[in-house]
Amino acid sequence: MAEKTTYDLLAVTGCPTGIAHTYMAKEALEKAAEARGLTIKVETQGQVGPENEVTPAEIKACKAVIIAADKDVQPERFEGKPLVSVGVTAAIKDPNGLIDKALAAKAEGELSSEVANASEDAAAPEKESIGHQIYRHLMNGVSHMLVFVVAGGVLTALSFLWGITSYDSTASDYNAFAAMLKIIGGIAMNLMVPVLSAYIAESIGKRPALVPGFVAGMIAIQGLPVNAETGLIDAGGAGVGFGFLGGIVGGFLAGYVIVLLEKVFSGLPHSLNGLKAMFLYPLCSTFIVGLVMLGISGPMAAINQAMMDFLQGLYNAGPIPLGLAIGCMCAFDMGGPVNKAAYTTGTLLLTTAIEAGVGTAEYNFGTNFMAAVSAACIVPPLITTFAVVVGKKYFSQEDHDAGIVNLILGCTHITEGAIPFMTKNIWPVMPIMMLGSSIASILTIFLGVHDPAPHGGFLVLPVVDGGLQWVIAILIGAVIGGILFVLFKKHEYDKNGGKVAE
Repeated sequence: MAEKTTYDLLAVTGCPTGIAHTYMAKEALEKAAEARGLTIKVETQGQVGPENEVTPAEIKACKAVIIAADKDVQPERFEGKPLVSVGVTAAIKDPNGLIDKALAAKAEGELSSEVANASEDAAAPEKESIGHQIYRHLMNGVSHMLVFVVAGGVLTALSFLWGITSYDSTASDYNAFAAMLKIIGGIAMNLMVPVLSAYIAESIGKRPALVPGFVAGMIAIQGLPVNAETGLIDAGGAGVGFGFLGGIVGGFLAGYVIVLLEKVFSGLPHSLNGLKAMFLYPLCSTFIVGLVMLGISGPMAAINQAMMDFLQGLYNAGPIPLGLAIGCMCAFDMGGPVNKAAYTTGTLLLTTAIEAGVGTAEYNFGTNFMAAVSAACIVPPLITTFAVVVGKKYFSQEDHDAGIVNLILGCTHITEGAIPFMTKNIWPVMPIMMLGSSIASILTIFLGVHDPAPHGGFLVLPVVDGGLQWVIAILIGAVIGGILFVLFKKHEYDKNGGKVAE
C-alpha cells in the first residue's frame, strides 16, 4: 500500500533541548487529531535533527499548519497556508484548542485556491507575539549551547576522578590523561557563549547571522582589551569579559543587524546575491556588531558583576532563600523558560567556578549552586514515581506507567517527565513539585554538596563532592512531595466516589 501523501493537518514541534517536550507535543497533537477523525503528520525538530519531515506536496495539500516550537523550525515554508504558531508547551496543554485555531485561521501571503474560496468570516491567523519570538530566538541559542556545556562540563568533572589538581603538571596527583580530559572539556565549555550568541543570531537572521553572532560571543568572553600601562585600547591588552549576558545581547544584535542589512541591500540586482552573502553581509555585520559590542563592554561587565553579586548575596543569606528560589524556578514549568533560566545560570556559575579552580570561593559557590539546581530538576519526576507506587490505586494505569518511567528520567536529570501530571491538575500539583524541589535545593546547599558536572543526574555521582548527602537531600524532597501528591490524589479519588480521575 502506498504511503499516505495528503493530510488534513501538518505540525512541527520543537523544544530547546529536543528531548521531551518535542515528542510529548507530537503525541498530544496526534491523539487529539485522531479523536476528531482528522489526519495529521507531525515533524519533530529534536536533538537528533528533523524527523518525519514534511514535503512540499504535503504542505500544498494540507488544510492547516500548527507550529508548536520554541526554536527556529523554518516557518517561512508554510507561507500561504492557514497557520497557528505557539510555544511547544501549548500543544501539550491544549492540543484541541490549537487544532480549532489552525482550522479557523485564514492564510497570509500567496493564497491557495482552497483558502481563496473560504468564507470571509474565517478567523484571522494567530500572530506570534513579540515575546514568543524573542523567547524562541533565545531558546534556539540555548538548545545549541547546552550540548557544549554538558559535554565539556562532564569531561572536566571526570578529570577530577584522578584528584582535584590532577590536571596540573606541578601537582603531586598529576595525571596526563586527566589533564587531556580537562583540556578537551575546557575547550567545549569555552565555546558556550559564542555558540549561544551565534545561534540566537541564526534564528533571527538565518545563516548570514552566524558570522557576526560568533564574533559577538567571542567579544563577550574577552571584553575590550586595554593596555595596563597606557590605559588605551590595545589588541594585545586584557579586557573584562561580560559572558553569558553579553552573549545574549550580542546574539540579538547580530541577528537584527543582518535583518537591517537585508533591507539596505534589497535594491541590489539578484545577480549580486552571491556577493551579498559571501562579502557584504559578513563584512558589514561583523564591523557593526564588533564596534557596538566593544563599545558596551564596560556597562555590560558592570551588569554582569551586579548579577553575580546578587546571587552571592542570596548565597550568603543562607540556604533557605537561595534554595527556595532555585527550587521554585526549576519546578515551576519543568523545562520551560523559568526552569531554563535557573539551569542556565547554574551552568554560567559552574563555568566561572571551573575557570577559578578547585578550592577557590568561586568554585565552592558555583559547584554548590549547580548541585542545588540539579537536585531541584531531579525531584519532580521522582515525586511522581513515589506517588504512583505508594498510592497506585489512585492513579490510572497510564499515569502509573508514566510514573515508573519517570524514575529513569528523574535519575538522569530530565524534569519534563513530570509535566503530564502537572497539566492535569496545575493546582495543587505545581506547588507540591515546587516544595519538593525547594526542600532538595535547600538541603543540598545546607549540606555543602558540590557538583562540577552540569548534567547527567545520578550518572555523575562519582565526581560529586558529598554524593551521599546529595542523594539523601533529593530523596527527602521527593518523598515529602510524593506524600503530598498521594494525599491530593486520595482526596480526588474519594471525591469521585472511589473512581480514578482521568
